[in-house]
Amino acid sequence: MTENIIPKESKLNNTMPERVDSKLRWRCRRGMLELDILLNNFVNKKYTQLNFEQKEIFDQLLDYPDQLLFDLFLGHMQSSDDNVSELVQTIRQSASI
Repeated sequence: MTENIIPKESKLNNTMPERVDSKLRWRCRRGMLELDILLNNFVNKKYTQLNFEQKEIFDQLLDYPDQLLFDLFLGHMQSSDDNVSELVQTIRQSASI
């Protein structure tokens, strides 16, 4: 008897997968080497520990231009969105910036 196996992440459409997929890793590739290293290290070490809301915010962060991300991560700017600021701080702490 063949049983259809549905991956855990496919059962609920409103949750992001627990594993880190190649699409997310590709989106972490940036034009600045510093951002590549920072984002990929964060994904490797801490991404799976984020809750659903934080994962959505991380996804939104990946839409930001490189220079804006660079300024946020170096502390040259602060987001007006408290949730974004908290996640930026989490990413900075994971890299010990």
